[in-house]
Amino acid sequence: MARAVELAQGVRTTTSPNPWVGCVVVDEAGEVVGEGATAPYGGPHAEAVALAMAGGRARGGTAYVTLEPCAHQGRTPPCTEALVRAGVIRVIAAIGDPDPKVAGAGFRALQAAGVTVSKGTLAGTVSDQLRPYIVHRSTGRPFVVLKLAATLDGRTAAPDGSSRWITGAEARRDVHRLRAESDAVLVGVGTVRYDDPELTVRDSGIAGERQPLRVVLGHAPAGARVHPALELTGDLGAALDELGRRRVLQLLVEGGAHVAHAFHREGLVDRYVWYLAPVFLGGDDGWPVFAGPGAATMADAWRGRLVSVRRLGDDLRVDVEPGPAHVPDVPMAEDEAVAQ
Repeated sequence: MARAVELAQGVRTTTSPNPWVGCVVVDEAGEVVGEGATAPYGGPHAEAVALAMAGGRARGGTAYVTLEPCAHQGRTPPCTEALVRAGVIRVIAAIGDPDPKVAGAGFRALQAAGVTVSKGTLAGTVSDQLRPYIVHRSTGRPFVVLKLAATLDGRTAAPDGSSRWITGAEARRDVHRLRAESDAVLVGVGTVRYDDPELTVRDSGIAGERQPLRVVLGHAPAGARVHPALELTGDLGAALDELGRRRVLQLLVEGGAHVAHAFHREGLVDRYVWYLAPVFLGGDDGWPVFAGPGAATMADAWRGRLVSVRRLGDDLRVDVEPGPAHVPDVPMAEDEAVAQ
């Protein structure tokens, strides 16, 4: 299963709106005979790729897959049928699929065909890996990542508005990877006017065929580099609903301070990614991370959960999430009696 997780991570930026899934097939003797990961949208799923590699050696073997196999006809045939035809006698899945089209149907189809099914191996690891997919399928909205870059004294720009560059090259490259993992990148119209960003993945070592959808809250001025972009106005919740309907699994919110404050204030952020540079601007001036009223006392301060801290050159990347109650539970298959 650990290898299946690794395979899934390798296609993280290419499969959306399908989930990034890995699969490993072992023969009767326990030898790995096939492995694969989900192809770009419209292509074969991880199980089909692994079974094609395994060929006849899959018969009597076991398939380890990070997500419950699908049992419905979509752009590709059902994975459950492929597993049964290949003669696999056991399927070990990390988690059930929360998509209403699956939601336990894959496990039931396999069991009805005589395949032994177990669930739960590395479930926590896979649940974290597939969080954007799980949130989207559970709520209809994208997983919202708020990206912030600031000096150690909490400024995102100098008093004159200049902000290039707060962080170093390695941190900026990581931002491009974050964009590549996202289906859409959102900024406010103020950021478009001040910074005229492209909002594209431009690092040659990261960029693929797919660029994220560019989203502007408001109407971008003529000639802005962000064109063509989806322009949304009004309620943030309605904007997230619209992006969810467009099959955006992960939304990266990049600014500015008013937009960041609005998403934070309304409790719409699933993960904060904060890049901290060893820089001080000093003084009372400069642009804050959040533009808007904050907590009046420490008792009212927002407190989150530290997920990870990574060093990127001279900078730090700090990932923080709201408390567990903010994150939807991973829906499991309705048949909780699936053998462990």
